[in-house]
Amino acid sequence: MRISYARVSTQDQDNTAQIVALNAAGCGRIFEEKASVGRWDRPELSRLLGQLRKDDVLVVWKLDRLSRSLKDMLTLMETVEKTGAGFLSLTEAVDTTSPAGRMMMQIVGSFAEFERAMLRERTRSGLLAARGEGRIGGRRPKLTPRQQKEIVHLVDSGQKRQPIRRAYSMSIRPRWRDCWPAASSQNSW
Repeated sequence: MRISYARVSTQDQDNTAQIVALNAAGCGRIFEEKASVGRWDRPELSRLLGQLRKDDVLVVWKLDRLSRSLKDMLTLMETVEKTGAGFLSLTEAVDTTSPAGRMMMQIVGSFAEFERAMLRERTRSGLLAARGEGRIGGRRPKLTPRQQKEIVHLVDSGQKRQPIRRAYSMSIRPRWRDCWPAASSQNSW
């Protein structure tokens, strides 16, 4: 029996193209999931692997729908092989029911891992370039440098902290660190 797995990374994405292709390939059961491939807890994939039997074939539309790392892919393939089932990727035409197909799957899997590593490298270099231009990621500081100086002055003059926090809409810890980094290890707000 052909059992398939369809996955999209976010709730906004649609897996219709995968479902159509898997139905056209004669898959009897389709396990659908909306989860990042980087997550280890993919309940539908776990259910699918638990239901695989001898002579079943696990079918995916593309290899990256199953895994993006060669190590994870090989672990999944070992699990499939232990049950006596085969594996078929429709897009890459990888069929592990033959020795040539198993070899091809390892080659294609290594290219998928290489592509992922290149994407990470490009992202990292883009972030470094942005930092070099003075842009940094993350949330912008809520308080301006002027407000930070005002707060330090108010605290130094003996004002109570609770009214200051309310006046500037400050949370307890993070804003204190923004205003007076040297004092962050001292009294808490």
